[in-house]
This record gives sequence, structure tokens and C-alpha cells, in this order.
Amino acid sequence: MAAADSKTGEGMQWAAITGVIATVSVFAIAQGLSYPLLSFTLQRQGISPAMIGLSAAMTPIGFIVSSPLIPGLARRFGAGRTALTCAALSAVVLALVGWTQNVYLWFPLRFLIGVVTNPLYVLSEIWVIALAPPARRGRIMGVYSTIISAGFAAGPLCLLAVGTQGWPPFLVGICAFVLCGICLASVLPRLPKVDEAGNRVSVLGFVPMAWLLLLAVIVAAGFEQGALALLPVYGIHYGIAEARMSALLSMMIAGNIAMQVPLGLLAEKLTARLVRLACVSLTVLGCVLLPLLIETPLIWPMIFVWGAVSYGIYTMSIIELGERFTGSTLVAGNAAFSLMWGVGGIAVPPLAGSAMDILGAGGLPITLGLMCLVLAVASLAGRGTA
Repeated sequence: MAAADSKTGEGMQWAAITGVIATVSVFAIAQGLSYPLLSFTLQRQGISPAMIGLSAAMTPIGFIVSSPLIPGLARRFGAGRTALTCAALSAVVLALVGWTQNVYLWFPLRFLIGVVTNPLYVLSEIWVIALAPPARRGRIMGVYSTIISAGFAAGPLCLLAVGTQGWPPFLVGICAFVLCGICLASVLPRLPKVDEAGNRVSVLGFVPMAWLLLLAVIVAAGFEQGALALLPVYGIHYGIAEARMSALLSMMIAGNIAMQVPLGLLAEKLTARLVRLACVSLTVLGCVLLPLLIETPLIWPMIFVWGAVSYGIYTMSIIELGERFTGSTLVAGNAAFSLMWGVGGIAVPPLAGSAMDILGAGGLPITLGLMCLVLAVASLAGRGTA
């Protein structure tokens, strides 16, 4: 009888994990669709690239502003109710974006998209971490990272089917957020409590508890956003065609998608901290090799591995977060991760772009490499303290 109860409980746990990952995958598709859709729409309206970029920055600013509020919202209203409300509000705000079609109104609306989607993402990630059995946390978080990346990549593909004009693409995004809420509601009774009132920890209070993990998140976010935004510009310096650079970016994303589960399995055999250090070291090596291999066929396997290990920094940080923290501290920690992801994503691309203005194309690998090198040194110096 006890064995049967154990199997039933384990089955419910895996069902809950599957449900939450399905929720986040649909969320990722909706987010991945919205970025290019809104850029294409603004471009047709004759809006300048600078204004389009500034408009796009409103969503990560919304992430940054909302992140410190998530622990308090989860405690006051419950994590489940907060996440469901955010799924509904995300659909409403995206509908308003589709209805207004005005660049100036889109500034506050895209800010609100960041504000209302961030708690949904953060709380879903916390549930996956809390549900994952410790012995299998590496592979589960690897699957989670893979599906998130695949969802973001699938979003733009939806535009090939429905186009980028009129209501159809917006309706796909709206329906995705509604489906996200339905998936979450279906597993909500099985989800663990992560919003207990006691032992309250704020986002800022979490920083000294795991500063090295937060630095790793900044580096991972900055690297991803900097590489995606500026690698095409880097290729122009070498006279590489846009189509080839787009293919290289796709190869980088493919490495990210394909290798997170193997990295997670490796973290189970070794430790997440050790694998993260290896990922950082290989990312630095990639920065050194980029100018040497960019015009050779070896750039293809190199960029594949580069994409895998650079995002692996974040995957390993999430695994370690789940190993070290639970309950309200985990909520604060994951909200801090979201905050730092926004900081890295906003700060590093302009920094790397300025370095390219001063140093030429080499400014990109130098900036990204130095950033990762700082993390590697801090990881070695801070072992056992953060």
C-alpha cells in the first residue's frame, strides 16, 4: 500500500513538472513571437531603428521594475493566483498593443508586458526547481532550458504561418497566453507552496547570499543579448554576407537548445558549480577563437559549442539555486535572477557596441571575453563563499 502511494505521489509530481514546463513553453512562444512582430510593425510605419530599439527595451525594463515586487505578491495573494492573474493580464495587454498600433502608446504597453509576464515566468521556474527531485535536478533543468529556448525560437516561426500584418499574429500571441493560464490552472492543486509568510527575504536581501550566482546571470544575459545583437555587425567587418551570419546565429541557438540536457546530466555527475566554471572557461576560449576562425569552416562547430556553454552558465546557476535555497528564499532568489537578467541584457549590448566603435570589430569578443574572465576569476576566488 505504501509503495502504491509512493508511486502515485511520484506520478503526480511528474505530471506537475510536465504541466509547469508546458506552461512556460507556451509562454516562451508568445514572447518569442511578440519581439519580431512588433519590430516588423514599427518598421512598416517608418519608425527609425533607434526608436524601435528603445521601444523593445521597455519590456526588459518592466522585468527589472517588477522583479523586486514578486516575493511580496506571492506572499500576499499566493503564487498560483499571482501567476494566473499575470497570464490573463498578459493576454489583455497584448490585445491592447494590437489595438493601438501606435509607437508612443506602445512604450507604456511594452513596459506593462514586462511587468505582467515576469511574475508568471519567475514563479513557473520556481515550481520546476522545487518539484525537481534533487538526484535528477540537472537533467530536468536542462530539459526546462531547452524547451524555453526552443519556445523562443518557435515564436518567430509562427509568423511564417500567420504573417505579420493585422490581427492574426496578435491573436496567436493572445491565445498562447490564455493557453498558458489553462495549462497552469490544470496543475495548480499539485504545485508546492513556495510563498510561506515566514522567513521573508527581499530581492535586495538575497544579493549578499549568492552574489556569485547573480554575477553569473548578468554575464549569461549580457553575453546572449550582446552576441545576438552585434554578431551580424561583427561579420560585416569581415565582409561576411548577412545570410551566412544569420545561419551562424541559428547555429549558436541550436547549440543552446541541443546541449542543455547533456550539461545538466554532467552537473549531476560532477557539481553545477564545477560545470558552470567549465562553461565560463570555454566561453572565454570562444571569444579568443572567434576572430581566428570567423572566416574558416571551423567557425560552425565553434559557434555551436559557444552557444551551448554560454547559456549553460545560466542553466548551471539555476540548478545551484535550487540546490541551495527553498521556500520564500527561493522566490526572492529567482526574482533576483530575473532582475539581473534584465540588467545584463540592457547594459552589455551598448557597452560592447561602444567598444566596437572605439576598437573596431575586435571590441565585441574583447568585451564579452573580459566579462566572462571576470566571472571565472570571481568563481575561483569565491568558492565556498557565494
